[in-house]
Formats: sequence, C-alpha cells, structure tokens
Amino acid sequence: MSMPAEEARAGEILLEIRDLRAGTEEREILTGVTLTIRRGEIHAIMGPNGSGKSTLSYVLAGRPGYRVSGGEVLYKGEDLLALPADERARRGVFLAFQYPVEIPGLSVVNFLRAARNAVHRPEMPPLEFHRFLRSKLSLLDMDEGLVRRYLNEGFSGGEKKRNEILQMAVLEPEMAILDETDSGLDIDALKDVSRGINAVAGERVGVLLITHYQRILNYVTPHVIHVLVAGRIARSGGPELATELERTGYDSLREEEAAAAGPLA
Repeated sequence: MSMPAEEARAGEILLEIRDLRAGTEEREILTGVTLTIRRGEIHAIMGPNGSGKSTLSYVLAGRPGYRVSGGEVLYKGEDLLALPADERARRGVFLAFQYPVEIPGLSVVNFLRAARNAVHRPEMPPLEFHRFLRSKLSLLDMDEGLVRRYLNEGFSGGEKKRNEILQMAVLEPEMAILDETDSGLDIDALKDVSRGINAVAGERVGVLLITHYQRILNYVTPHVIHVLVAGRIARSGGPELATELERTGYDSLREEEAAAAGPLA
C-alpha cells in the first residue's frame, strides 16, 4: 500500500537538480532548471514543444550527444552527471523512451532478463526470472504472449508503451523518468499505461513524468507539476495547474519568460 502523500513528501531526497544548463553542441536548451524529487513523489513536467522536456530526460539518463554547461544533478546525494549511462541504470535510474526502438530477433523476455541481470546482482536464474516476470505481468494485467515476441517489432504504439512500463516493473528502479509515455496513445491504451504507472510507482519510487498534454494526469495524479518554458521552470504547482494550462495554454507563460529575459542586446 502506498504511503500517504504527506508522508511521501517528507521522505528521502532522490533527485536534486540545481540550475542545470545543458544542450547539444550547437545550442543550450536547458537554461537553468531547478527541482527536487523525494522518494514516493510523482512530478510532472509540462511545456510547449521545444521547451526542453525531452532534453532534460536525455541529460538525466546520460544519452550521448548532450552536454552539460552548468549546474549539477544529485541522485541520493551522489553526482549523477559523473556516472556513465549504464552505471546510472545500476544505481536505479530508469528512462522510458518517447519512441521505443525495434530490435528484430531479440525476444522481449530475453531482453528483460538481460536488462534485469545487468542492473541487479546476483543474477536471477532463468526459472526464477520467469516466475518473477509472470508476477509483473499479473501486476500490470498484461498478456504473457507479448513477451514471446521480438522487442517492439510490429508492436502498436500502445503495446510499445505498455512494454516500457513492463521494463520499469522488471527493473524496479528507485527513480523513473517517463518521457512522453502518453504520446500517440488512444484512450484505452492511455488508461492501460496509466494503470501500469500507478501499479509500479509507490512509496520507494520517485517519478518524473514528462508530458505535453493534461490527459494522462487525469489518470496519474502528480504531487507537483512544473511547467518548462524556454529551458527553465516558469511555474510549479499542484494538480490543478494542469487544468489551468488546458484552459489558458502556454502563451502567457511564454510572454512572462520573454519579459523576464529582457530586451535583446
């Protein structure tokens, strides 16, 4: 059973981002992001296209091609940015991709077992892993036939996103970063994925849920919503902030950020 929200917010700090500035070699995209996520909390990042939402997820996960130009990120008090991507995963950081890749010839079950054994020690023997996997499929109310197929090959958009949540369940991370997991989903798939997130999230997991629209927040209730505009957090608030944004859009926040930045030199 999940602990009450008040108790969860009083828990251990999992992720602390301080004035993070990052981007590609060509340009800076994140221009000073600061936020703190505690164990048991769900934080949602919203914002218009091009605001830096996916860049934030890539930098946290250690994706190649992105560089940090300032600030710091602490994960359980440790410098996350100093760790290679595979070590971040072993420490308990998970990223669900917006566009999961297909890998023909590699079954989902073999991929999941290899991923689990790469992250957790000691390795789980095959029979024990299959029992463990069945328990996760049952938790998420997923068909066992899915894991016998090749990874994402021929999967619908909903199946790919459900498979991402299954990976999260199998890896049992402490910090989960979900990059636009609701992208391209119809309402039935959205409900299924949302139920999966709620089933896997709990008192020991921190979740950073990146989304462009309010609709997933009708099913996954965040403790805090942050609005990213022009590479920085323009506003933070409770779940009611999503409803306000659905009504007003992002234009007023863009104008506020432009005014705060001052006239061009």
